[in-house]
Amino acid sequence: MVMEQYYNFHPITLLFGFVSFLAISLLVLFNRHRSQFTGNNLPPGNVGYPVIGESYEFVSSARKGHPEKFILDRVNKHSSQVFKTSLIGERAAFFCGTACNKFLFSNEKKLVQVWFSSSVNKIFRSSTETSAAEDANKTRKMLHNFLKLNALQRYFGIINQCTQSHFADSWENQNEIHALELAKNYTFKLAARLFVSLEDKADIEKLSKPFRAVNAGTISLPIDFPGTLFSKAIKAANLIRKDLYKIIKQRKVDLAEGNASPTQDMLSHMLLTCDEDGTYLKESDIADTILGMLVAGFDTLSAELTFIVKYLGELPHIYDAVYKEQMEIVNSKAPGEPLKWEDLQKMKYSWNVAQEVLRMAPPVQGNFREALTDFVFNGFTIPKGWKLYWSANLTHMSADCFPEPEKFDPSRFEGKGPAPYTFIPFGGGPRMCPGNEYARVVTLVFIHHLVTRFRWEKVFPDEKTTVAPFPTPDKGLPIRLYHHQK
Repeated sequence: MVMEQYYNFHPITLLFGFVSFLAISLLVLFNRHRSQFTGNNLPPGNVGYPVIGESYEFVSSARKGHPEKFILDRVNKHSSQVFKTSLIGERAAFFCGTACNKFLFSNEKKLVQVWFSSSVNKIFRSSTETSAAEDANKTRKMLHNFLKLNALQRYFGIINQCTQSHFADSWENQNEIHALELAKNYTFKLAARLFVSLEDKADIEKLSKPFRAVNAGTISLPIDFPGTLFSKAIKAANLIRKDLYKIIKQRKVDLAEGNASPTQDMLSHMLLTCDEDGTYLKESDIADTILGMLVAGFDTLSAELTFIVKYLGELPHIYDAVYKEQMEIVNSKAPGEPLKWEDLQKMKYSWNVAQEVLRMAPPVQGNFREALTDFVFNGFTIPKGWKLYWSANLTHMSADCFPEPEKFDPSRFEGKGPAPYTFIPFGGGPRMCPGNEYARVVTLVFIHHLVTRFRWEKVFPDEKTTVAPFPTPDKGLPIRLYHHQK
């Protein structure tokens, strides 16, 4: 009888004990999580669940096409331009508005520094001795010399020729295309040509296949387990490095034998340029830099070009004004005369349109900094090591910065343009994207060849946009093309 009672009661006892243990463990975990966010004068805010924090809400808002909603909801709730949260396991504070942008951008390497997630460090680190942030700081001066305007002028003929070839091969003789996919193909081929002089279609295709895996893994959860996107990205990055090492070694030989030009592309520039200490970059650093530049320019620039197609297709009066400006350039030339560097200066309205696209759909939604020391801002204490996020969307869609922010209005950029620290698609301060001039040149050349060849309309007029993390039309922006008579 005693044994029977024991066996009838024992499973319940075990279950009760397990539930109690689980509840106590979760309570301890929650308390430990929240204790990391306590202290004097910390910003207001919620910190969500352990490890996850508010990551789901942040990502969900972006996937619904309104990344600024996550921020605005909390700014309104806490009546503060600075609030705390927890993202991807990190203690974080959001800095919202122009004053916050100015503070972060002007205190680079003083109070804050750029911060990359562990996934970026694991995919792009060229050694265990340096972080992605340190590698980026070391190479950005070198990249600036290659990407500044007078250097880009040297490569303008290549940019124009590659753009002409892209439209001839992929758009001509087509009645319907997917703008997003073709924009990605175009930006990758152009970057491969300018960075490492790849022109052979088979070589470009070989490089692009693993590259897409790297792109997907960079924005995934950093779980290095076989079969995950992150694990595939690490393997794909290593495959790309092997190919880049071969290209680098061959270029060294070609440069030594006079079979390659010092100004041929970014690779030659990086091999022949030393830093202020007279030190040249290692092959691993060069390979990682080129890989990083391909990733940085691939989704950001292709997203911008895609949304230029989207807005020009939706707004006939904007298209007509751009077309008029571009045809004035065409009509000023002799038959067969190519586009020239000087023509870019005549594309003022076209660039205003492109900037308004960047305002409405910034490819980079924002970015992180890391506090180098404890400091006080707006009366709140920000502890050393906290991650600080600035948002392009928030100021771009603020009525205080841009009246009627939902309205597409290129005239915002006439004259002196927007106030400082309100228009920040390329960031700001010392850490402003070094590829901003490259993006401007490529964008204007793309617009010229696009509108002088076609009109178009969207196949799905109400196609939605998600942000994950780049703005993306849900269906890839299919459009019907109407060729201009020649």
